[in-house]
Amino acid sequence: MNDTQLDTLVSAAESGIDYDGLVAALDDDGYRFETPEETHEELTETAFREVAGRNPWFVSNWHYWSARDRPETEVAFLRYLEGADERSVPERYEMMADGGIVASWGQLQIEISSGEDGRRIYTVRNEADRDSAVETLDVHTDPTDARQLVKRDGRGRYRPLKTAPTLPTGWAFVDLDGRALAETVEYVYPATIANWYLERQGELDVDHWHETMKRQSGIYGVIQTWDRREGHEHVEWVAEACCDDSQCLKRREWEYDDETTLDVDGGNGVFPCREPCSLVVTAARKWTQLEGEEPKRYEFELTPSEKEQIEAIIDAVADGESESIREADIYEAANRYRARFLRAKRFDEEGRLCGVSTDGPGSEDS
Repeated sequence: MNDTQLDTLVSAAESGIDYDGLVAALDDDGYRFETPEETHEELTETAFREVAGRNPWFVSNWHYWSARDRPETEVAFLRYLEGADERSVPERYEMMADGGIVASWGQLQIEISSGEDGRRIYTVRNEADRDSAVETLDVHTDPTDARQLVKRDGRGRYRPLKTAPTLPTGWAFVDLDGRALAETVEYVYPATIANWYLERQGELDVDHWHETMKRQSGIYGVIQTWDRREGHEHVEWVAEACCDDSQCLKRREWEYDDETTLDVDGGNGVFPCREPCSLVVTAARKWTQLEGEEPKRYEFELTPSEKEQIEAIIDAVADGESESIREADIYEAANRYRARFLRAKRFDEEGRLCGVSTDGPGSEDS
């Protein structure tokens, strides 16, 4: 606590303060200063200042949150990270002084430590780097650097979905104040703070699948031919493919429409998804085209183990596990050598499974 904070407290007491357990007021009988542990009444200004000086955490905490011009979304977000609604002021200050408060936001680990006169200092990194010393990482202080850092995943591939669980590792943002922290998070996960706040206020505007698809035009207008209100099983497939926690860190809040919910779980992310995103719309356009095909019946000759192997390969690719299966893992059905053996055995020279043509003999309309 410093003199400026104390002077501000004295001035604000005239209007009354009730914040995070601190009560300060001025009436005809003098000043009042109260915390959960003590109450002092009928104080002179000098005595009020003395009592406040013995409670620097409560004063600096009030000043940090109340005496600055902050957007409401930013205040709510920072207090959420700090656990201000569950932890007392002394508990938070002790934690910040002893190793810091650690919070998460998607794949981000956010560490909050104490600075001079109650100032919070924020550090952000990928949670996968939690055990790495900050100095061993690529250190940044400018939030705008995050735009380039998160554009590609750890293998250098472009990340079209910002909330996909593919955040690269090896970096950290240090010595951030609250505004810089919120800005950094916004570059990593755009609009997540705003939508999270709107949801908390009961004001999140959700656009469901059907109304979103009705707005599509141009090359995306074809999706409407797949969405004629003749059932919504196809939307269940889309949500299962795109919106699972393993694919997106948002928690899906949109359904088929206002009256029809989806059976597929919406996920457990802390920030909500208020409408089908552009990636879902793009995928739906392709699936609309593919689902327009008439089904055919194909006949293949496979051993039971080969059938199960094909199922396992599809599962491994769909779950993103194929690349983690080593060449030495011969007992894994999706092992590279086993897949190559199956191809050598069952594919013909033109790459057709069991020599069956897609449109020729061996297939028939179903």
